[in-house]
Amino acid sequence: MSVEIKTTAVEPLRQTFSHVARRLGADKPASRYQEATFDLQSDCNFHYRPLWDPERELYDKRRTAIVMKDWYAFKDPRQFYYGAYVLHRSKLQATAEKNFDFVEKHGALAGLPKGLTRRIKAILLPLRHVEYAANLNNCYISAYGWGAAVTNATTFAMMDRLGIAQYLSRIGLLIDGNTGESLKAAKQSWMEDPVWQPLRKHCEDSFVVQDWFELFVAQNLVTDGLLYPLVYGRFAGELSQTGGAVVSMLTEFMDEWYAESVKWVDAFVKTAAAESPENKHLLSQWVSDGIARTTEALAPLAKLMYFEDAQPALDEARAALLARAAKTGLHVHT
Repeated sequence: MSVEIKTTAVEPLRQTFSHVARRLGADKPASRYQEATFDLQSDCNFHYRPLWDPERELYDKRRTAIVMKDWYAFKDPRQFYYGAYVLHRSKLQATAEKNFDFVEKHGALAGLPKGLTRRIKAILLPLRHVEYAANLNNCYISAYGWGAAVTNATTFAMMDRLGIAQYLSRIGLLIDGNTGESLKAAKQSWMEDPVWQPLRKHCEDSFVVQDWFELFVAQNLVTDGLLYPLVYGRFAGELSQTGGAVVSMLTEFMDEWYAESVKWVDAFVKTAAAESPENKHLLSQWVSDGIARTTEALAPLAKLMYFEDAQPALDEARAALLARAAKTGLHVHT
């Protein structure tokens, strides 16, 4: 008796999922990012309309004035899907944890001059409330935005902002020996100190913006685009020059996160602006109005940080943001 063994090659009908193949072609393999992004948005078989907004479907493109022929035209240049996001963040967080461990082990914050410690507590710690506001805003965008290309990225941003708020809280705990007293004082400043009230109002006003893309522009492009260079760029750098280099170690995550965030935020705005003259005009108006409001809200904080150099610092941050907006194709008038 003889046994004849044969091998048969099985050719797949397509190289990826059918909904992705409809975009790429059945013979093209898709990246993990494409498979985790394209056409995942539910767009049919909604069983009810929301009671709080019966004029619209549960997921509805009309929740923003921005109009796109294809909402999957947006591409995250980082190519983040959940797995890639987690791996990338774990590397950043590993560095941050080492920095915090080093500072705690050596008592580096305890050795700072008292005047410098007071400035850190007065300026950095209340910003955790700003980060929580950014978390809530990106929650809203992720809930009501259209298309996984957008909402995946804003969901990752939502989690990042909560993480940054926690890092700021940990700076306070390092300062006060884990008593939490510095965080209580920071909350009181946020609620009552005149320096913080314009920015607090600015954050709370953003909670009632209903157009999710307008909120995306207001939070992720304009507010972050002015606040981060002003605080984590310039102020942290000045602290380093006056004996507070340890603060730069503790805010390194914020610096790296913002540099990365600029890439995808600008890419999204550029894509929306290129879609139509109407989109470009609307986005330009939102940015113009947002810069005016945010600059006014940040003015007292800038004065607290930079004294007589407050206006030049604000002007520098504003000029950098205007340059970013111009590169995305917007025509901003301020």
